[in-house]
Amino acid sequence: MRKILLSMAAIALLFTSCENDKNEINEEQSVEVDMSDFYLYTDTGDDLLSKSSNNKDKVKQCYTMNVLNRQLDANPGLAKKMYDIEYHTRAFIAGKKGGNGNGNGGGNNGGGGGEPEPPIDDGLGVINIPVYVHVVYSNSNENIGNAQIASQISILNDDFRKTNNDANQVPNEFAGVAADAEFTFTLANTFRYADSRTSWGTNNAVKSAYPPVTPETHLNIWVCNIGGGILGYAQFPGGNLATDGVVCSPQYFGNVGFVSAPFDGGRTMTHEVGHYLNLRHIWGDGRCRQDDFVADTPSSDRPNYGCPSYPTAHCRSNDMTMNYMDYVNDDCMYMFSEGQKARMRAIFATGGPRASFAGN
Repeated sequence: MRKILLSMAAIALLFTSCENDKNEINEEQSVEVDMSDFYLYTDTGDDLLSKSSNNKDKVKQCYTMNVLNRQLDANPGLAKKMYDIEYHTRAFIAGKKGGNGNGNGGGNNGGGGGEPEPPIDDGLGVINIPVYVHVVYSNSNENIGNAQIASQISILNDDFRKTNNDANQVPNEFAGVAADAEFTFTLANTFRYADSRTSWGTNNAVKSAYPPVTPETHLNIWVCNIGGGILGYAQFPGGNLATDGVVCSPQYFGNVGFVSAPFDGGRTMTHEVGHYLNLRHIWGDGRCRQDDFVADTPSSDRPNYGCPSYPTAHCRSNDMTMNYMDYVNDDCMYMFSEGQKARMRAIFATGGPRASFAGN
C-alpha cells in the first residue's frame, strides 16, 4: 500500500511538472496524450506467483520489476524521467497513426480485445543494436563458450525479426498482430572475467564490478550466476547509464552448451531485452485494470507458466500466453505484437532515450 500511495503522489507531481515538457515534442508529435493510466510501482513476487496452480511453476523467473521498484525508491528523479519517456513514446506513436496517444487504447480498462490496429510506418527502418557480452564466471561451466554466445545472438535476431521456427504457431486470434519488430543484433565484443564470487544477486553488483562499455550506443549483457532461481533482469530506459543493460544466468543464455530446460531456448534474453526496450510484462504486473500500455495485448491479472493450452482466459479475454513477455517455457513463447513493436521502436526516435543508437 505504501508503494501505491507513493506512486500516486509521484504521478500527481509529474502531471504538474511535466506540463511544459509537451512543448518539447516536435510538430509531428504535437497530439493530445492521455497519461491517466500511467503507473510506476508494480506488484511483484509471491502475490502473483501464488496464482499458479502448479507448485513446480513457482519460480522467480524475471526480477526486472523488483529492480525497478528498488530504483524508484532510491532515486526520486527516476519517476519523472520515466514519465517523460512514456509521454514521448505515446506522442510519437500517436503522431504516426493519429489518436490520443493512450498506451492501451482504452484508458484504465486494460486494453486488448479490440480489432487489431494496422502496423505504423515509423520511418526508422531496421534498427541494429550492437552487443557487448560480459561473461563473469567462477567455474568452467559459467565460462560459456563462443558457440553458446553466438546462439543467443542468433535467437535474438530470429525472435525480433519474426523468423523463428515457432512463429507459424500463433493462434488465428493473434496472427494479425504478430510482428516483425525490425531489430537486429550484432555481437561487438565478448569480455571474460574470472571471479571467485559464486552468486551475484540482483543489486547490480556485477555491473559495478565490471562496468558497461559505451551503454549510450551498445546493449551490455552480463552473463553470470544470479542465484535464487532467478533467470534474468533488465533495466528500463531512463535508468542510470552505469547500470544500463541486461543480466542473465549462464544456463538460460542461448540454446547450446551449458543450458538448462525448460528455459534452454534463449527466450530469457528475448524477454529481458523486451524490458530493456521499454516493454512491461504482458499482464501489466497488476490486476485486470492495470495494463502493459499496449492495445493489442489482452488484459490479464497474472503470469502464465509452463506450456498452457490455448485458449487460456483471464479478465474476460484470452491471454496471449505465447508472447515473449509472459512467463511460459521457452518452447511456448514465440511472438511480439504490433503494439509492442511500436513501443520498442519509439524509444529510438529523435528525443527518445535510446536515440543515440541510430545509425548503428
